[in-house]
Amino acid sequence: MSSVVPLDQLAVPINEDHRSWQQVEQDMPATPAYFAWTGWLNRIAAVLLLIPALPAIGILILLTKLTSPGPGIYRQHRVGHRGKTFTLYKIRTMRQDAEAGTGPVWSSGKGDPRVTRLGTIMRALHLDELPQLFNVLSGSMNLIGPRPERPEFTQYLARAIPGYLDRLAIKPGITGLAQIQLPPDTDLDSVRLKLATDLQYLDGVNLWMDLRILACTALRLFGIKGKLAVRAFGFNYGPAGIDPQHRRTLAKAATVNGSKNPTATSKMLEPHVVAESNDSAAVPTLAAPSLPRRAVQTTDV
Repeated sequence: MSSVVPLDQLAVPINEDHRSWQQVEQDMPATPAYFAWTGWLNRIAAVLLLIPALPAIGILILLTKLTSPGPGIYRQHRVGHRGKTFTLYKIRTMRQDAEAGTGPVWSSGKGDPRVTRLGTIMRALHLDELPQLFNVLSGSMNLIGPRPERPEFTQYLARAIPGYLDRLAIKPGITGLAQIQLPPDTDLDSVRLKLATDLQYLDGVNLWMDLRILACTALRLFGIKGKLAVRAFGFNYGPAGIDPQHRRTLAKAATVNGSKNPTATSKMLEPHVVAESNDSAAVPTLAAPSLPRRAVQTTDV
């Protein structure tokens, strides 16, 4: 099994201003008190959801093994609460040797030749995410929160986007405000949008918001996506859903090494810039430049 170097043990700078992990963690927003009493609610909900999900998971694992060589479950290292690395579980949707020749890369999206036929269906319906209920049960994830990123990409994005690591102040989630309000990431600007939305959730989280996010996610599982599903529960689709305070966060995230790109920042704030798309929309292949290979390995079991 391959190992991943935790953020606090990296020998390379992990952000744009070369602060140590200890300094970054000190400056990270405090975890809201709301999560102190909702942890047990997440675990109870995971148990209840696993009752109908277990048969589906078993059938999908069997179909995956029958239709393509390799294991049914895919295990991958992700970065969780306050930089702690954990193992995330998914039903395998790609061929077994998907990253053998490239190392860790983002999916190239809808036309990704590495995705199996069954994997395409599971991704469209988000069925490959069902095993993450076990991550919620173990306490490494919540039902709702920022999506956990892989360590190699977290290191890269932390250098490219100021404040990116602030999203680690809360546990990652299976679904979240950024996932329902925004289409998939396509470039660094779209990652900045997700960051601003994640921080908006962190600052305004409450039980009513979580219930609405869960209801919206349920609609998406039945194929009702985009503006219709989001607006049905009082959210706005796209950058229009980012409030003024976190638009300022977005502008800050567009600052790299003290310089701004006003044109790019203003475009990110325009509601029409991010068009509706499926969750499998194209995401460009992205390697993490200048990162030591020993610190970015992943495991496929």
